[in-house]
Amino acid sequence: MGALLSKVNHKPASASEKMTTETCPLAFRHYAQAQSKFQPPLIANDNAFLGDVFSNSDKVKDAPLSCGLYRLKPGQPLEYTYTYHEMKIILEGDFTISDETGQKVEAKPGDVFNFPKGSKIRFETKNGGLAFYTGQRAEGAA
Repeated sequence: MGALLSKVNHKPASASEKMTTETCPLAFRHYAQAQSKFQPPLIANDNAFLGDVFSNSDKVKDAPLSCGLYRLKPGQPLEYTYTYHEMKIILEGDFTISDETGQKVEAKPGDVFNFPKGSKIRFETKNGGLAFYTGQRAEGAA
């Protein structure tokens, strides 16, 4: 796949880019079984938990990305105004997700959402739910 991708929209690397990748390879990071082992901290009420698993904000200042897990247990809904762009995929359980436009979705595992910066979202659950997110923000800035 890498060979295929290298042929698509590929431009020759500059001398500085070539030197950086040749002398300092970039390693991926891995959190084994994060879906079951990572415990995000409590962020609101007594039932909303969110924690960044990874972030590149220590290296990328102008457009950092952070990703992690969001868990909501039955109880009080979470109302949240996004100050950054975020994508979210439902991993487990159920969510009722609504916004100020009147849009409302009964979300199930496999559903993917795009929350634009400035959107006001309400998260509810009957039985509890877990989601994975990626947001264009610094680590811990949710």
